[in-house]
Amino acid sequence: MSDSALPPNDKEMSLVQHLLDLKSSLTRGITAIILFFLVLFPFANEIYTYIAEPLTRYLPEGTSMIATAVASPFLTPFKLSFVLAIYLAMPYLLYQLWRFIAPALYSHEKQLVGPILFFSSFLFYAGGAFAYYVVFPLVFGFLSQTAPEGVTVATDISLYLDFVIKMFFAFGMAFEVPIVTVLLILTGITKPEKLSHARPYIVVGAFVIGMLLTPPDIISQTLLAVPMWLLFELGLVVGTYVSKRRKQDDEDTEENTRASSTQNSQTDDQPEYEFDDRYADQVDDDLDWDDEFERIDSEMQKLEREYQAQQEAEKKAAKEANKTAADKSPNDDSPESDKDKPTDKA
Repeated sequence: MSDSALPPNDKEMSLVQHLLDLKSSLTRGITAIILFFLVLFPFANEIYTYIAEPLTRYLPEGTSMIATAVASPFLTPFKLSFVLAIYLAMPYLLYQLWRFIAPALYSHEKQLVGPILFFSSFLFYAGGAFAYYVVFPLVFGFLSQTAPEGVTVATDISLYLDFVIKMFFAFGMAFEVPIVTVLLILTGITKPEKLSHARPYIVVGAFVIGMLLTPPDIISQTLLAVPMWLLFELGLVVGTYVSKRRKQDDEDTEENTRASSTQNSQTDDQPEYEFDDRYADQVDDDLDWDDEFERIDSEMQKLEREYQAQQEAEKKAAKEANKTAADKSPNDDSPESDKDKPTDKA
């Protein structure tokens, strides 16, 4: 681990440490799912009977659900126990996910993650409960009455379980709309005013999502779209309130910072130490130190100019000496050259 100023923590984790942390988080999550499954599987048949009660109450007398596949009587309760174990372990799984990413979060982000995890889990379970206690009785009551005369309603247990899981997931995710709305506002991606202006499009989108995620009947579609719209309004109100509070806190912090900086500037004007001047009148010091320092500075500049002039004079003298030596060198060779030349005859 090495020091780093970029992450919010004082230390950085290596790739191996990240992988080990991820391994421990996955191990704990899988262990939680297995424990929930071991607790639920002995009661799998009773749990399935309870889950199927919204449908069985509307079945005609003398009929019941059927199992068309050979292994359905065993695999269907097994699948139900496994899926229910995942649903029940979801808060712990989300906690392990938060634990893995927590070292990369700042303190204000950590404070935001806790409430989001709690309310997202609560709303997800609330969506499943709303689907089971409100939507299923209305939908199954409507569908059982629309069967043609002479057709016996006998639903396969595996197909019913797939339908229930789909509805639980759809309503659980639909109830997360307030969390998404609040996050969009707090992260600055959008503003409450823009979301309020886009309300008609959001209402239409809620009905389109309800049409895609629910059976082809107006009741289930409306029962999914209307809560999504109301939850959007709730998220808009909460996001607006939280953004105003955060803005107010920022303004208060800025004011406190300004006040502290003003106070610090005032304290800076005062001397840091209080000197003892009780005997100052006994010291005869009429020297003007500012004039003295200026005099010394001027003398130093004068000396520096004299030194530079001396250096330039020496360089000039050296250049002249070199030039004189260069001019004399051909004359030194002239006697030898005259000996080699032939003499002119008269």
